[in-house]
Amino acid sequence: MSDIKAVKDYQIVIFGVIIALGAIFSTALFTKSVIKYQKLQNQTISTTGSASKPVKADFATISINYKLNAPTVKDGYNKMANNAQKIKNFLVEQGIDEKDITFGQISNYEVNKRVGNYTTNEVDFYKFNSYVKASSKDVDLITKISNKTGELVNMGIETGYNDVQYLVSNLDDIKIEMVGKATQNAKQRAESMVKSTGDKIGSLNSAKMGVFQIVPINSTEVTDYGINDTSSPEKNVIAVVNATFTVK
Repeated sequence: MSDIKAVKDYQIVIFGVIIALGAIFSTALFTKSVIKYQKLQNQTISTTGSASKPVKADFATISINYKLNAPTVKDGYNKMANNAQKIKNFLVEQGIDEKDITFGQISNYEVNKRVGNYTTNEVDFYKFNSYVKASSKDVDLITKISNKTGELVNMGIETGYNDVQYLVSNLDDIKIEMVGKATQNAKQRAESMVKSTGDKIGSLNSAKMGVFQIVPINSTEVTDYGINDTSSPEKNVIAVVNATFTVK
């Protein structure tokens, strides 16, 4: 009887050990699964990607400002109209189509006479100013015209600041392209960061587009609110994207 009892006790011990080992193994598997699940759920990496592309303006405008002083309002308007026609003729001679020329509104104000340090109520003369605007897809032509506006002085026209703007007509399409490339660059940077750990980059969790910087070709200037340069025919379009990826 004692031998039978000893055998039963031994079997009970063995059975208990098996149960204990099974519990430990199950716990280890469960713990490993939890860790893996948490890694898949919580481990992410954030990077900033950027992309740039040189572009050339395909449309340009020039506004030629002109002004004069006149003793009367009537005389001033007549002279302004005459000068506007001269500027128009000048632009046509340079190669601008008449339909691409527009005239700004003429503004004027009176300047009163001064006696010593005092201003009287008597009108001394009237100041007039306006502009003539021309546009063209020939960007180089607009540049050439802007360099020749000094010839208007020889025609008796007093000119002020001439505003030249160089524009890119398909800028929206370029922005979409740049966002895609900046996002791809962000992913490449993330992959480079986790390469040494043996992990891999998974799906894109979130992405936030930064401001666009449209700057002259050799400029390094950037601002928090973005730049939209119109002063140079040769530009760089720069896009920035802040992206977050899962790590697997």
